[in-house]
Amino acid sequence: MRLRGWVAIFVLFWSAPTWVGTAWSGPETLPHGGEARVVAVVDGDTIVLNDRRQVRLVGIQAPKLPLGRTGFEPWPLSDEAKTHMSRLCQGKAVHLRLPARPQDRHGRVLAHVVADDGAWLQGEMLKAGLARVYTFSDNRDLADELLALERQARAERRGIWALPYYAPRTPENVAGDIGTFQIVEGWVQDAARVKKRIYLNFGADWRKDFTIAVEARHDQAFLDAGIDLLRLRDQRVRVRGWVKSKNGPMIEVDHPERLEILQTP
Repeated sequence: MRLRGWVAIFVLFWSAPTWVGTAWSGPETLPHGGEARVVAVVDGDTIVLNDRRQVRLVGIQAPKLPLGRTGFEPWPLSDEAKTHMSRLCQGKAVHLRLPARPQDRHGRVLAHVVADDGAWLQGEMLKAGLARVYTFSDNRDLADELLALERQARAERRGIWALPYYAPRTPENVAGDIGTFQIVEGWVQDAARVKKRIYLNFGADWRKDFTIAVEARHDQAFLDAGIDLLRLRDQRVRVRGWVKSKNGPMIEVDHPERLEILQTP
């Protein structure tokens, strides 16, 4: 009996989800939003529960399917992402953990989701390389954990990270990605406050080169996170967001989790 008990403990330990690269706090630290069973998987980051709630997994963005949108081309690995999500939770009981903003503008529940077997669905999708971190200023819970898992998958070129479609852009080549969500890595050449905005410029000509823009009212959030925007000159950073065209390609950032410092002089 003693040997059988140790075997059970060994199996449980090695079959449980593991999280590496960051201090683990976990979704259990968030308010509980109830338990239900998954009856349908819409795509790699959206599920439907048996109580009719549709849940958007907060904090990640999986490759998108058309889902009835005319002219929308499916993103690479969108079918694989949906299949992996189905393996993780289809027909299983799940527990919802609610973030600061628990509903989106479409009426869907926003939640971190944990299956009965202990699998944190967001974490599992990131580990498989089938999602990117996608936070908002009012939904930043567990961002450090999410980013650590994404970094690990990207370093090992899992899933989407093996494809040029999702590869981090550079300030020199991101101009062709206007209107899309991208990750951009590069060296900040200058940082300046102009009226009510802070600009991080990545080229000599701010009228056409890539720029990061931050409204000055968000400056304190970055300072609280240890990022002094005006001192980022000559530092290499990683930024994520939707690329727009304004004096060249630009990404607007409103919270520090979307801006990572990669290398300093």
